[in-house]
Amino acid sequence: MSGTLLEVSDLVTTFPADGSRAAVVDGVSLRLEAGEVLALVGESGCGKSMTALSILRLVPRPGRIESGRIELAGRDVGALSVSDMRRVRGSVAAMIFQEPMTSLNPVQTVGAQVVEAIRLHERTSEDAARSRTVELFARVGIPDAVARFEAYPHQLSGGLKQRVMIAMALAMRPKLLIADEPTTALDVTIQAQILELLREIRDRFGMGVLLITHDLGVVNELADRIAVMYAGQVAEEGAREEVLARPRHPYTQGLLASIPSLARPGEPLAEIRGVVPSPGQFPAGCRFATRCPRVIDRCRSEVPGPTSLGDGHRAWCHVVAAEEGKA
Repeated sequence: MSGTLLEVSDLVTTFPADGSRAAVVDGVSLRLEAGEVLALVGESGCGKSMTALSILRLVPRPGRIESGRIELAGRDVGALSVSDMRRVRGSVAAMIFQEPMTSLNPVQTVGAQVVEAIRLHERTSEDAARSRTVELFARVGIPDAVARFEAYPHQLSGGLKQRVMIAMALAMRPKLLIADEPTTALDVTIQAQILELLREIRDRFGMGVLLITHDLGVVNELADRIAVMYAGQVAEEGAREEVLARPRHPYTQGLLASIPSLARPGEPLAEIRGVVPSPGQFPAGCRFATRCPRVIDRCRSEVPGPTSLGDGHRAWCHVVAAEEGKA
């Protein structure tokens, strides 16, 4: 498969706040090509996971998608009926949720849970679904797959539970895989194995991957392109090498500067002063203005538009626009 797999345009998702509705995702636009890994990065609470849930129309109540368009494999997600959307989940797009322990049913074997997912989407016998599940377990590197089929979640390590979640997501061979913090709470050895597995899956099946993380080391290992989110909006996007080597938005620069370095032993860690503002309390103008070390007067009153930096690299920043002579 080739071409655009996912296109999100001006997505707005809101939740009630102080008698009105606050946008936790506010005007987000993204594009993902088949076979590509797009990393969505930013601090906790910036809207990454809610963007993913919006794509699958899984926004928890009382939240709702207010506006925007989500096109997945050529279909307008917003125009699909509830039953059609259920069929899309799993078969066209699947999600690896952030915490496998809370995503798996503790009173059902892991094998039975994958079998159930398969039979919800396909008319197939229990024996056929079981055979496919064992094959999936082996494919994602679960040792002794037949025995693990009968295991309960609490009997598996964190890495094995994550592999079960990946197997479940791959059960219907989706075109889009959304991986929400797939290496959270895993030790570095298991983390490396999961990243290699995701890379192998992408290469073998040619699926697009939307990788949600705040770990820039993971991004550097796996992503083709990066979109940096702040306070519900995209602040910078571009090819991985370009964004990591030449970040232009002050927020992206702050994130990269805060990574500990072996080249600077004993030095204090850099930090981004302040905290992410809450939805409904976003400042006028640029939302990073209250924390930005390079803020100018215009930042406090005008919302920045995208400044093109070449080769698909863009930053939403008045300072960058002025540097590029596009202010």
